[in-house]
Amino acid sequence: MGSNFGINPMKEESIEFIKSGGVTAPRGFLAAGVSCGIKPRKQNDLALVVSQQLADVAAVFTQNRVKAAPVLVSMKRAAKGKARAVVINSGNANACTGQRGIEDAEQMAAVTASLLGCSPDEVYVCSTGRIGVYLPMKKIIKGIEKACKALNVEGYSDAAEAIMTTDTVPKQAALKVKIEDKEIFIGGMAKGAGMISPKLATTLGVITTDALLSPEYLNWVLRCCVQETFNRISVDGETSTNDTILLFSNGMAKNTIISSENPHKGIFKNALRLVMDRLARAVLEDGEGVTKVVEILVQGAASDKEAEVVARAVGNSLLVKCSWNGEDPNWGRILCAIGYSGADVDQSKIDLFYSGTQVVSSGVKTEVKINRLRKIVKMPMFSILIDLHKGEGQYRFLSTDLSERYVRINKGE
Repeated sequence: MGSNFGINPMKEESIEFIKSGGVTAPRGFLAAGVSCGIKPRKQNDLALVVSQQLADVAAVFTQNRVKAAPVLVSMKRAAKGKARAVVINSGNANACTGQRGIEDAEQMAAVTASLLGCSPDEVYVCSTGRIGVYLPMKKIIKGIEKACKALNVEGYSDAAEAIMTTDTVPKQAALKVKIEDKEIFIGGMAKGAGMISPKLATTLGVITTDALLSPEYLNWVLRCCVQETFNRISVDGETSTNDTILLFSNGMAKNTIISSENPHKGIFKNALRLVMDRLARAVLEDGEGVTKVVEILVQGAASDKEAEVVARAVGNSLLVKCSWNGEDPNWGRILCAIGYSGADVDQSKIDLFYSGTQVVSSGVKTEVKINRLRKIVKMPMFSILIDLHKGEGQYRFLSTDLSERYVRINKGE
């Protein structure tokens, strides 16, 4: 695993991942995570990320037609593309809560704005947790007050913990990249373990950078990187009501503005993509009941879109995922998924490999020994390469097995 299939490699000297910092690694960002009593046992359940100066913001939201109140509220703010902060609660999705839910989300923004001294329109709102339950607003307001007092550069870990639901570990990443003579920092946090099959966004993610970016480029680069990272993972084929990813850019690096005409636009894009790829992988590896992470590489398709169709069919097949969990190299199920995917395939041309070991040649099984394949599928990470020999199309997708533990986690709330 760990390949950069479809990702342009960067020169080692231009980038350096940072072990700490998360969303506060870039200049001018503060964060806090506190307990306000939504979750039991005084767990952190309210996070606040703040830019010390007004930032440009790009956002992507769930394509689920059932959208939570905070998504609807934040979508209105996204039209303006400016913000100072995002306030996030976990343990309660504030979804399917009608007009009261909208009013509660707006109040979260208004209370935060009054304490920060900015406009409510400059505060985004996110929620995650159980659907159909009203927010305990008295607790939320006290939590926001507590978080505002706790804001600091070291608050990134508390914030990352505060957005967790069934996650077992917080998910963070940060790096610095040199563009011309300026060091630019990018940091982020994400949450997610279940309901992972994103469309535009996945669960919740907040990305920050001190780079100066044009608004047009900011929106473009976020969408591109989401499509190439978060949108290429699947745990269970589910898309949430609350999915949101935000990218804050406050320009405090004082670099020459990066736009679609800037010759260094690709360097920043690659750096952002690496941060988001690390976060997306962390979401996948922490998936509910996951014991295997499988990288699916499709090549030789008639087009990139055709390759994507095949990769998603294989990666979301319940039978395939169950065989991975059972450590059974059942390549027949993979060929079956390829066949019903709807893509243009010719079974007499299909080659299939498990971590470099060919199991199917021109649609027919090879003589590879089964014990060799079983050793591969016993590994916590392995790859599936599918070559359709129909064209130049390719696609990379990350999936997981499906375990009995996933069922136990999700058979009730």
